[in-house]
Amino acid sequence: MRQINPMTVALGYWSLGLEAAMVIGLRMPKLLAGNPAAAIEAQRMVSEKIEAVAQLQWKAMTGALGTTPLSVMQASTAHYRKAVGKNRRRLARQ
Repeated sequence: MRQINPMTVALGYWSLGLEAAMVIGLRMPKLLAGNPAAAIEAQRMVSEKIEAVAQLQWKAMTGALGTTPLSVMQASTAHYRKAVGKNRRRLARQ
């Protein structure tokens, strides 16, 4: 079994934070427009967050995140980075 490096986990969280900040920066102009597209984006944002946390809870309950604190942290970061990355790519195209 491979050991997980705490620094790798920390860098994963740092990367997640940077990517989330990019998504916020891409999303704010859309939301500030206050038009029907902004309402759709806001609804999409909330539903995506609910879906992401529900999926993560399911992974935690089924043991899919690992058995050690570091493996759970690393898998959780990977889970959220996937969702944030999808949003970043989608918002950057528009």
